[in-house]
Amino acid sequence: MMESEMEKGRPYQEKPRTFSTVRSKSSIPLVFRVLMKINPRALIVLLLLVVCGVFYLGASTSPIIVFVFCICTLSLFFSLYLTKWVLAKDEGPPEMSEISDAIRDGAEGFFRTQYGAISKMACILALVILFIYLFRTTTPQQEASGLGRTTSAYITVIAFLLGAVCSGLAGYVGMWVSVRANVRVSSAARRSAREALQIAVRAGGFSAIVVVGMAVFGVALLYATFYVWLGVDSPDLMKVTDLPLLLVGYGFGASFVALFAQLGGGIYTKAADVGADLVGKVEQGIPEDDPRNPAVIADLVGDNVGDCAARGADLFESIAAEIISAMILGATMAQRCKIEDPSGFILFPLVVHSFDLVVSSVGILSIRGTRDSGLISPIEDPMAIMQKGYSITILLAVLTFGGSTRWLLYTEQAPTAWFNFALCGLVGIITAYAFVWISKYYTDYKHEPVRLLALSSSTGHGTNIIAGVSLGMESTALPVLVISVAIISAFWLGRTCGLVDELGNPTGGLFGTAVATMGMLSTAAYVLTMDMFGPIADNAGGIVEMSQQPESVREITDILDAVGNTTKATTKGFAIGSAALASFLLFSAYMDEVAAFAQLPFKEVDIAIPEVFVGGLLGSMLIFLFSGWACSAVGRTAQEVVTEVRRQFIERPGIMDYKEKPDYGRCVAIVASASLREMIKPGALAILSPMAVGIIFRILGHATGQPLLGAKVVASMLMFATVTGILMALFLNTSGGAWDNAKKYIETGALGGKGSEAHKAAITGDTVGDPFKDTAGPSIHVLIKMLATITLVMAPIFL
Repeated sequence: MMESEMEKGRPYQEKPRTFSTVRSKSSIPLVFRVLMKINPRALIVLLLLVVCGVFYLGASTSPIIVFVFCICTLSLFFSLYLTKWVLAKDEGPPEMSEISDAIRDGAEGFFRTQYGAISKMACILALVILFIYLFRTTTPQQEASGLGRTTSAYITVIAFLLGAVCSGLAGYVGMWVSVRANVRVSSAARRSAREALQIAVRAGGFSAIVVVGMAVFGVALLYATFYVWLGVDSPDLMKVTDLPLLLVGYGFGASFVALFAQLGGGIYTKAADVGADLVGKVEQGIPEDDPRNPAVIADLVGDNVGDCAARGADLFESIAAEIISAMILGATMAQRCKIEDPSGFILFPLVVHSFDLVVSSVGILSIRGTRDSGLISPIEDPMAIMQKGYSITILLAVLTFGGSTRWLLYTEQAPTAWFNFALCGLVGIITAYAFVWISKYYTDYKHEPVRLLALSSSTGHGTNIIAGVSLGMESTALPVLVISVAIISAFWLGRTCGLVDELGNPTGGLFGTAVATMGMLSTAAYVLTMDMFGPIADNAGGIVEMSQQPESVREITDILDAVGNTTKATTKGFAIGSAALASFLLFSAYMDEVAAFAQLPFKEVDIAIPEVFVGGLLGSMLIFLFSGWACSAVGRTAQEVVTEVRRQFIERPGIMDYKEKPDYGRCVAIVASASLREMIKPGALAILSPMAVGIIFRILGHATGQPLLGAKVVASMLMFATVTGILMALFLNTSGGAWDNAKKYIETGALGGKGSEAHKAAITGDTVGDPFKDTAGPSIHVLIKMLATITLVMAPIFL
C-alpha cells in the first residue's frame, strides 16, 4: 500500500508507524500510578478520610478556611465536569488521532525528563535551606512563641517542597488537558468554528480552575496545618499575625519550579519553532505545520510543554506569591493597629481567589456553541466572544470583591475602612482590564500598530526588525503609566482609610496596594483560560495541516490561532502587571523581616550610598544577562534544528514529494536534550546572584562597621531588578506577539499573502520575536517574583 501511494506521488498514509520514533512510555506521575492500583472502594474510603481530615483542620482554624475549602472542593467538581465534557468530543479521523498521539507522547516524555531534573535540583536546594535555617538566628517573636531553629527550619523546607510539588502539578495539569483537547478542537473545526472555540475555551478553563484552585487550597491547607500544629493563639505561643511569614517557603518553591519550567519549556518550543520556520517556510517554501517538515512534531510538542505546562506553573506561583505577600502585610497592619480579630485581614486574599474560581467558572460557561457551521463571520469574532465572557467575569468580580471587603475588612476602629479597600480592589480590577486592552491594541492585527509592522515587511527584513523593536519599546509606556497610577492610588486610598497605629500614624497604605493586587488577580482563572486557549488552537491548526484537511478547516483554525496569539500576549501583559504589584508587596515584606531579625529600623534604602547603588546596578544587569542567556540558548538550539532539517531535506529528497518519511523523532530528541542542558545556566544565575551579592556585602559591611549593608544592597538589587524586569518583559512580550501577528495578517492575503517577499520578511521578524515572547519574556515574570521570595527566605544570611 505504502509503495503504491509513493509511486503515485500522493501523501503517504502509513498509519501505525508514521510517528513511532517519537513515542515514549507514559508520563503519568508516580502518585497517580499508585492510586490507580488501589481498589476503587478502598480509594473512596481513603479520599473521604483525607477530606474529613482537611475539613477538621479548617474547622479548628477558622470558619473562613472552611468556606475556602468548600469553594475549592466545588471548583474541583466543576473542573471534572469540564474534563468529561471535553473528552466526550470525538477525535476525528484516524490520521488526526495518530498525530495527536505523537504530540502527546513527545510532550509527556519531555515533561517527565524535565521535571525529574527540576525535582533533583529542588531537593538539593531544600537541603541548603535546611542547613541555613538550622544555623541562623531567630527573631525575639519566634523565641517568645517557642518556635526554635529546628522547627523553623523544617517548616520552611516543608513549605518549599509543597510549593514545588504543587507548581509541578499545575504544569502537568496544563499539559495533560492541552494534549488531549487539541485533536478534539481540530475535529470540531470540520463542523463549526464556534464549537471549536468552545472546546478550546473549556479545555483551557479546566486547566485554569485546577491551577488557581490548587494555589488557594495549598496556601489554605498549609496555613491551617501550621495553625493547629503550632497551637497558634494559645497562651505563650505564636500569635496568628506571625503565622503568614512561615508560608514564604511555599512561594519560593513555586517560583523555583516555575522558573525552570518556563526556561526549559520556552527553549524547547521556540528552538523547534524557529528551526521549522527558517528551513520549512523560508528555504523550502512549504506551509506552516506541513507534514514534510522534520521539525513539525517538535514544534507542536513545544506548544504544550512551553505554553501550557510552563504557563500553568507561572500563574500558579503568581497567585501563591501574591496571596502570601498580602497575608503578611495584612497581619503586619492588624498587629500595628491592635485589631482584635486579625483573621479577616490575613485570610482575605484566600477568599478573594475563592470567589475568582466562582466568577471565572460563570465566565467560562458563558461561551456557548451554536449549530451554525463554517467560518466565523465578523460578528462572531472569537476575540469578541471571549471579551464578552471576560466582561461578565469582571462585573461579577466587582460585586464579590465589594462583598468580601465588607465581610472581612470591617472593623469598629475604622467603620468606613472596608469601603476604601473595596475601592483599592476596583483600582486593581480596572488595572487588569487596562492591561488586557493595551496588550490587545499592540498585538492584535485589527489595530494599527501590527498593521504598520506588517507594512514595514514590504520593504524588507531590516525594516521589519526596526519596526518591531520600536513597537516593543513604545508599548512599555502605557502599562508603566497604568501601574504607576494604580500603586499610588491604592496606596493613598489605603492610607486614608482611617486605620492608625498606637502613635496615630496611618498604616493602611501598603495593605491598600496589596488589595489592589488582589483585585487585579481576582479574574486570574478566566485570564489563564484565555491564555491556555492559544496553544490548544495552535496545536489544532498543526493537526489540521498535517492531516491534510480541506482549506476551509484550516481557515477556521488559522483565525483561532491568530486570536490565541493575542490572548497569550494579553495574559503576559496581565502577568507582568501583577508581578510588578506582587514584587512591590514582597519587597515591603522583606524590609519588615530584616527589621525583625536585626532589631533595627529598616524603612528605606538610600541609593546615594555607593555600595547600595552598585547593588541596584547589579540588579539591572541581572535582567539583561538573564534575558541574553535565555535568547542565546534558543538560538544555539535552533541552529542544531536548522542543521538537522537541512540534512534531512538533502539526504532524503523524496520528502518534498511525499515519497520519503521525515525523521520527526530526531528533531524531538535534539530540542529535548538541548533545552534541558541550556536551562541550567540562566536558572542558576537567577538563584545564586542575590545570595552571592548579599553574602559578599554582608562581609564587607561587618568589616566597615555597617551591620545592615548586605540587606540594603540586596534590597537595592531587588528594587532595580524589578523595575528593569517589568520594562524588559513588556518590551519582549509585546514585540514578539506583534511580529507573530504581523505574519498572520499577511497570511490572510494582505500585502501579497503567503510566499510573498513581505511574508518572508515577516517570518524573519517572527523568528526573532519567538524567544522574546515565549522564552525570555515570560521567564522574567517568574524571575522578578523569585528574586523577591528568595530574598525573603534567605534574609537571615544577609545580616
